Amino acid sequence: MGAASRTINAAILTTVLLMPSTAFSAAALNVDARSYTCSQISQIIRQNKKVFVRSGFGGSSFRYPPAKCGLGYARTTASFRDATGKQCVLDNACTYDSGSFYNNP
Repeated sequence: MGAASRTINAAILTTVLLMPSTAFSAAALNVDARSYTCSQISQIIRQNKKVFVRSGFGGSSFRYPPAKCGLGYARTTASFRDATGKQCVLDNACTYDSGSFYNNP
């Protein structure tokens, strides 16, 4: 019984360690800025934690809470037009930081 118990415990531990966490495996939600209002986009960012807001050819990545930007990225503001044509300015956009230690070889 002792060897079988250790085998089962090892299998459970291996399974738990290999299962991807939803926090790490969840991809950013893509949102078209011209389909929502500024307040709706803010709410989507708060609810989904990782959002890429597409505006024109490019876009901006947002993380919520703000401290969750990845290594090599800096927090800044992003501006774009929403569905009504109103100019949105949102804080806490994660942008590539070329001066970061992590982005320099």
